[in-house]
Amino acid sequence: MVAAIAAATMLASSIYFIKVALPKAQVARGHVSYLKTCASCHGKNLEGQPDWKSPNANGRMPAPPHDATGHTWHHGDDDLTGIIKFGLKPYVSPDYESDMPAYKDVLADNEISDIIAYVKSTWPERESAFQAQITLQNRAAKK
Repeated sequence: MVAAIAAATMLASSIYFIKVALPKAQVARGHVSYLKTCASCHGKNLEGQPDWKSPNANGRMPAPPHDATGHTWHHGDDDLTGIIKFGLKPYVSPDYESDMPAYKDVLADNEISDIIAYVKSTWPERESAFQAQITLQNRAAKK
């Protein structure tokens, strides 16, 4: 397992400054799905809700941006997929209250992958490479 993590880290380090290329058709499909499903909360331009780092009056956190100013790029693909599919509770705590719904009954797996590809396509090189590294490390750790 240590060898797998080391290999993933070395591979990820070698791509650190290379923006991950995503299929244009997938990004285009993801953009359409994002606008239909996510933009009402996360913003048409991935900007998130105002003052997204401070709780609303109801105690819940506003929707964060998905552009480079947010923290989406800090999470691997599998976690992003899970958050979209199952909501935040499995990733934060069972008591966590969020306005983020679970989309498992709304979006197919390929639609979720397309949305993630669209969001990732907007990030600068540094954020894109960091997120690719996190994805590789998380997957290596699961093996």
